[in-house]
Amino acid sequence: MKSVFVTGAAGFIGSNLVDRLLADGVTVTGWDNLSTGQERFLQGALQHPAFRLVRGDNLDLPALTAAMRGTEFVFHLAANADIKDGWAHPKKDLEQNTLATANVLEAMRANGVRRIAFSSTGSVYGEAALIPTPETAPFPVQTSLYAASKVAGEALLSAYAEGGQLDEAYVFRFVSILGERYTHGHVYDFYRQLLAHPDRLRILGDGQQRKSYLYVQDCVDAMLRVTRAQTAYGAPHRTQVYNLGTAEYVRVADSVTLICDALGLKPTLEFTGGDRGWIGDNPFIFLDTAKIQAAGWKPRLTIAQGIGRTLQWLEANRWVYSARDAGPAASA
Repeated sequence: MKSVFVTGAAGFIGSNLVDRLLADGVTVTGWDNLSTGQERFLQGALQHPAFRLVRGDNLDLPALTAAMRGTEFVFHLAANADIKDGWAHPKKDLEQNTLATANVLEAMRANGVRRIAFSSTGSVYGEAALIPTPETAPFPVQTSLYAASKVAGEALLSAYAEGGQLDEAYVFRFVSILGERYTHGHVYDFYRQLLAHPDRLRILGDGQQRKSYLYVQDCVDAMLRVTRAQTAYGAPHRTQVYNLGTAEYVRVADSVTLICDALGLKPTLEFTGGDRGWIGDNPFIFLDTAKIQAAGWKPRLTIAQGIGRTLQWLEANRWVYSARDAGPAASA
């Protein structure tokens, strides 16, 4: 892996991956429309001679194809990750996740790029009957537009691989990721509330939802371990699917306690009620990670440690709140 193309390069996971690849001597082309990503996350990468950032949208196939020219591996991380408000903009998941993935695959085909890693989600399992949930679990009825769009993306990858258009396809089904440059999720939302009113915290659902989380550097470690080992090469259908998560989970209420204790706060907790926070919220997400661990990977940080690292970063980088509110112009 000498020359890599990263979609969503200015995002949370993408920018951390870019830094790791550059440190390992890889030439990287970053691609991002900066709708949610922050150019500031690439401050170090932009000073590196082996990095190039191209601002563009995955829906612009000619521009995407031109930008990808000369690379040999694609990490496709760009996506709309707004599960909670999916029904406020139904086309967004279709366009930014499914159609965008189709364009990435067509740009690869035009350039003769035959290796790809795709960021999917543990949400594709819906409300799984089997816990912890292995990669071989049957897919239930989908419960969110986001998950449905990711299932479609996975299907496109496997179809291109089966059709002889790809030599290696890697699908990573993430739990929620935590860590430095985190700008979306429960720690981000809770900390924002507590900055505004330290005396109270509104929590969607009853707080008994059980979730698993993974530290971002552990996530990057896992992706690089199997893609560098080329585990999909010669695999059935030229495709490998991996769950990425920790071998533990926490209740939302327990996560709230960790956050409040770390900040030295004792707010009044206001629960909205019900066993889920929104339409499509899965009350229990816990993935079986035996397959990725058999490849020699294991997470370094616990969920509690990941939450702590995330809070420390948010406290030192409160600018992300105003930047996200201001939109793309703030990241230029």
